[in-house]
Amino acid sequence: QVQLVESGGGSVQAGGSQRLSCAASGRYIRINNMAWYRQAPETQREFVALIEYNGVTNYQDSVKGRFTISTNDAKNTVYLQMNSLDVGDTAVYSCRVNYIAPQGWTTNAWGQGTQVTVSS
Repeated sequence: QVQLVESGGGSVQAGGSQRLSCAASGRYIRINNMAWYRQAPETQREFVALIEYNGVTNYQDSVKGRFTISTNDAKNTVYLQMNSLDVGDTAVYSCRVNYIAPQGWTTNAWGQGTQVTVSS
């Protein structure tokens, strides 16, 4: 089973930057992809960005050009560099890792979430 530990987040003024990290540990055969989601108050969780094992990335339209998702060389830590933040980016950000468990099946693990608050 994979455990995820997130770090980063906090408060920032509009136009500022923040970097989130999510480190995976535990037993798995391979991580297939890693992603970030966010949930603002009274809204549904929404997809933000994803990076595949081969490095291919995908972003929600509203963050393209502002956010960058990446991993470390070991591909067990995912980062989300967020630039030009605006108040609409305020949310709890959670990482999600899709991986192959030792038993052979594919499953997901979720981080605990970290608050990002952007003030004007």
